[in-house]
Amino acid sequence: MKTIILTGVFMVLTIAWTQQLYTYDNRPKITVTGEAVVNVKPDKIILSFGIETWDANINVAKQKNTEILKKALAAVKDCDVPEKEIQTDQISIEPRWDDSYKRQNFVGYFVRNTLVVTISDVEKVEKLVTTILQVGVNYIHGIDFQTTEFKKYREEARELALKAAKEKADKMAAVLGQTVGAPIQINENYSGSPWGYWSSWYGWGRGRSSGMSQVNVQADRGSSNEIADTIALGKISIRASVSVTFELEIKK
Repeated sequence: MKTIILTGVFMVLTIAWTQQLYTYDNRPKITVTGEAVVNVKPDKIILSFGIETWDANINVAKQKNTEILKKALAAVKDCDVPEKEIQTDQISIEPRWDDSYKRQNFVGYFVRNTLVVTISDVEKVEKLVTTILQVGVNYIHGIDFQTTEFKKYREEARELALKAAKEKADKMAAVLGQTVGAPIQINENYSGSPWGYWSSWYGWGRGRSSGMSQVNVQADRGSSNEIADTIALGKISIRASVSVTFELEIKK
C-alpha cells in the first residue's frame, strides 16, 4: 500500500513538472538579429611557407632543400625579422612513383620543409612574401592576420551588435504602434575566423604559388548599424552577431 501511494505521488509530481516545462509563453514578443563589426589593424601576422625539392638521389634532394632554406632564412633576417620569430618544422621525406600502388616508374625523393615567420608590421608582408619566393620557396601555406587584443575588440563588437538589435526592435515595433519591453532571450551567433589565407602541399602541384589574403574586409555601419562591406587592405574585421527576443508592450 505504501508503495502504491509513493508511486502515485511521484506520478503527480512528474505530470506537474512536465506541464510546467511545456507551458506556452503567450506573451507578445519580437525576435530580431543584430550585427556589428570592429575594424582593427593587425599587430601579429603569421606566415607559413613551404619548401619542396625532389631528386632521384635522396642526398641531392635534401641538399637542394637545405640550400633554399638557408637562403630563405637569410632573406627573412634581411627584412629585419628577429630570429626568435623564425621557426622551421615539419620536415619530411617521401619517395614517389607515377604508379604509387604498383610502385612503378620512380619519380624521386620529395623533401619538404616548413618555415614559419611571425611579424608585427603588416606593411612588411608584401616585401617578405616577394623576397622569400624569389630565393626558391615554392609554397605559401598560410597568412594569418591577428590582433593580440582580440577579446577586447570582440566584446566591443558584441556590445554594438546588442545595441543594433535593440534599435532594430524599437523601430519595427514603432511601425506597428507598439513599444519594446525587457529582453526575454539572448543568443550569440558564432562564425569562423574572419581572416586568414591557407593552402596545402598538394593544392598547388609542383609549381610555385603565391598569394595574399583577400579577407581583409572593412565594414562600415550606417545610421541603423547595418553593415556595408568594402575592401580595406591592412585591416581585419572582428564581427559579432546576436539574436534577441524582446517582450512587446501592447498599447491600449
